Amino acid sequence: MALVLKKVDRPRELKWYQASSMLYGDWGTSKAYVLGIAFAIAGHASLFFLLAMNVLVLMVGFCYMIICKAYPDGGGVYSSVRQRSRTLAVVGALLLAADYVITAAISAIEAFHYFGFMHPQIWAIATIVVIGLINIVGPTRSGDIASIIAVIAALCLAALSLAVLPHLNNFSVTLPEGTFSSNWTKFVGIVLALSGVEAIANVTGIMVQPVEKTARRAILPVMMEVIVISMILGVAMNSIPGLTGHTEDMIRVIGEYYVGPWFAKFIALALGLLLLSAVNTAIMGLISVLFLMSKDKELPPLFSSLNRYGMPWFGLLVAATAPILVLILERNVTHLAALYAIGVVGAITINLGACCINNELNIKKFERIILGVAAFVMLFVEATIIHEKHNAVIFASCILALGLLARSFGKWMEKRRKVVADVLGINVLTIEEAKDLMPLYKGTTLVAVKFANASLVDEAALHAKGKGEKVVYTLFVEEKPPGWAYPTELEPSKEAVLVLQQTLLQFEERGITSVPLWSFSENAGATIVKTAKDLDLVTVMIGTTRRGAVERLMRGEVVKTISAELPPDKHLVICN
Repeated sequence: MALVLKKVDRPRELKWYQASSMLYGDWGTSKAYVLGIAFAIAGHASLFFLLAMNVLVLMVGFCYMIICKAYPDGGGVYSSVRQRSRTLAVVGALLLAADYVITAAISAIEAFHYFGFMHPQIWAIATIVVIGLINIVGPTRSGDIASIIAVIAALCLAALSLAVLPHLNNFSVTLPEGTFSSNWTKFVGIVLALSGVEAIANVTGIMVQPVEKTARRAILPVMMEVIVISMILGVAMNSIPGLTGHTEDMIRVIGEYYVGPWFAKFIALALGLLLLSAVNTAIMGLISVLFLMSKDKELPPLFSSLNRYGMPWFGLLVAATAPILVLILERNVTHLAALYAIGVVGAITINLGACCINNELNIKKFERIILGVAAFVMLFVEATIIHEKHNAVIFASCILALGLLARSFGKWMEKRRKVVADVLGINVLTIEEAKDLMPLYKGTTLVAVKFANASLVDEAALHAKGKGEKVVYTLFVEEKPPGWAYPTELEPSKEAVLVLQQTLLQFEERGITSVPLWSFSENAGATIVKTAKDLDLVTVMIGTTRRGAVERLMRGEVVKTISAELPPDKHLVICN
């Protein structure tokens, strides 16, 4: 007997501008270092390479609009390819994980280059440590801060672009020299602008319907901003006489030359904060990838084991440690860029190729052709990286080897693991399943539990008996860590089943029938309110929180959320 997979209720609340802001936090940061790297690689011929890169960005962006439409429940490389091949999906996810590692490393060190700090490598490592420590309590409110930073940075870049336009009459451009092969290698060196585009496909499962429209409106403004702003600033860069160096802080130099030192400091601060926000986004993205694969039994359960704050502690440890190790070994931005590209290009190539050959997808013929052409180009880019960038191959190979080894170990553990359902003999219900049983189990009380609480059970039993009822509904909300990874089906955790069983037995001792409910959400308070509404339960009873002041500040307070969102015709009872 095995545990029954439960369908996860994923509220479709992500609006296009929220998705666009999230996408900009990763995709939009690329110009902070792409311009400098392009100039370092190609000098005054860099404008041609930036133009070629933007053509590729346009093609790949359009492809991801197609993918988002085709996979409204999740179109990231892991989710979409998993339908065809679980192993290939894992490889794609591990390549994406490699991308997140380098995103965190390069964004951190670039932030302190823009800040103008001495020893940026040390500051970057220290910052990643601090971000890791903060995320121990899972700061779900960081998304609002990231959106504000993204808007400020975008406005600064738009203002800079407007400021440089009148001065772009005499820019210096030279034709690329050398063979097609050498110029192709230079082009491959700046394809970092593609980073982040995978993120948008991963969140289609929580986008407001219709997903096709929401995804298109989210992708288009960010894609056009990346293309237009990078081209304007690329021309501005090539118009600065005697420009040399500044690979790490090119936009600050452009701001200083065309506007003044005061604006250079301001835009450097905005971009630095945006890059630090990208570090946090990358770490959370990596945790999400590891968490989702663990829940799908593609990695050991250790990667989805949550601490008392609802954060996968081991996944966080890996996500914070990996970029630190990279920065210890490498601090050159150009070299980090080479490590960067192999992961994101590999993941995109697998996703585009798999979607192109998947005849079950309801996409038009010309869309399939575009996917195929883009996949072929990306495959050629990846092959070039493998041929030219040996350090990148070693890095990606290490990530793949460690990931696949962990996967094999997890499969071995799964065979030896005792099935929880065999031991406990209890089948928990989702909210949708409970709706069908409402006529048989008539009650009006919802008891939200996080641990076996005898005092709460006593109060709830007295309350039910006082209303002449013999049934209560007991809900355990299994916390999902912040991030985009949201499985469609999931086994309830051992902890959830144990707590619900213990609570059920405690209610039975008091002559009350408990209907065990389970949900998976990153917002426990909102889920409790939604359950009360969906099942038309009048009273919500919870125990006092064990969260400390710091955790309440970072993650919010469940009681506060319930009090704010619970309808007036329903009652909240807090028990000590």
